[in-house]
Amino acid sequence: MRGHQQEIVEDYPQSPVPSHARRGFFPTSVILLGFTFFSATMWGGGAIGVAFPFWPDLIAIIVFGNLLLAGYVAGLAYVSQRSGLNTALLGRYCFGRIGSRWPDLVLGFTQVGWYAWGTATIAILFTELLNLEAGWRAPLMILFGFTFCWTAFIGYRGLERLSMVSVPLMCALIVVSMAIATRDGGGIAGIAAIVPATTMGVGEAVTIVVGTFISGGTQATNWTRFSDTPRTAVGAALLAFLLGNGLMVLVGAYGALVYGESDIVRVLELQGMLGLGVAMLFLNLWTTQDNTIYNFSVAGCDLARTNRRRVITLLGAAVGTALALLGMYDWLVPYMQMLGTVIPPIGGIILADYCCVHRRGYPPLDEADRSAVHPTGILAYIAASVIAAFSPGIPPLNGIVAAFVLYWIGTGIMANRRSR
Repeated sequence: MRGHQQEIVEDYPQSPVPSHARRGFFPTSVILLGFTFFSATMWGGGAIGVAFPFWPDLIAIIVFGNLLLAGYVAGLAYVSQRSGLNTALLGRYCFGRIGSRWPDLVLGFTQVGWYAWGTATIAILFTELLNLEAGWRAPLMILFGFTFCWTAFIGYRGLERLSMVSVPLMCALIVVSMAIATRDGGGIAGIAAIVPATTMGVGEAVTIVVGTFISGGTQATNWTRFSDTPRTAVGAALLAFLLGNGLMVLVGAYGALVYGESDIVRVLELQGMLGLGVAMLFLNLWTTQDNTIYNFSVAGCDLARTNRRRVITLLGAAVGTALALLGMYDWLVPYMQMLGTVIPPIGGIILADYCCVHRRGYPPLDEADRSAVHPTGILAYIAASVIAAFSPGIPPLNGIVAAFVLYWIGTGIMANRRSR
């Protein structure tokens, strides 16, 4: 009985979500929207906004990148809802008991890296807004690093309640900011006539768009597994990762195109909304930070094979704060490009495993743990990551497709050997 109560409090980190704990479309969508309303996505949009004409180039890149991202997340959302399992647990079936610890490390590291970036960002904003000396940054990073993890420590309901407040406020800020930018840019016609200040390859730009949330999207299963129906899971994923994330990229790109400034806070300052913008941005960052460290805690629970998600949450906050103090703020764009290369193959393999092996249902987790390492999954991941890194085109798409195809071929070969 005590173990059952602990699972409820800890949000089922090592077991499927039972039917009585499932939630509907609204709470799932609100949490995912709060997750994708992330300031770093605006910075990523700003990086591509100064490199392409607004129409049709920039819009086409944003739409294509987010279609790719949303389709990928929706596929994982469907699998997680049907199984009640998150990405870390699903990884045991295609990588093995020991092999699955590698995806746990990759996913956990990327999430704690995002947490570090967000913590550093809000500390820097507050020192600039309040005209504080640079020496205040470190204490503020420590303060925010442990404040942001509070709602994640509570669990699903804590994330849901904060998102219900912050998402409508952030939507209002976005509408006002884009209206002012449109006016300052001379209307839609004036913005369409702006000549890009820099150049960038299309593949690199799409990688940045996808990289903004490919790691988070791979772990969106932490919430879609709570969905009551597959339609709820897929619909919430599409809403958040196509419209929500797409809107964040567009806002960042729009501001960069009009003002020549990829920093969203600088844009808000130019628009005369710095104080209001920082307040909204604080809530915006919090809703992503708590989701991010929640993701870390779930991956950490699988890595350590423990149900103590709250303890792992505090540990992750400590590691993220340390990375923030070490200068994570300056590594954003290369970090996003790296994520767009090494994360997609994990989801591609999980999708292939469901389609090729477990479409009729997953066996209990203890059966998945009988095999220490699944060579097919490990080899497919390594090969797909290499293909994503070095092949021409769009690395995230290459990684997903390569992982899916290689795992599908590998499982077919293994099945033929067993039949002989």
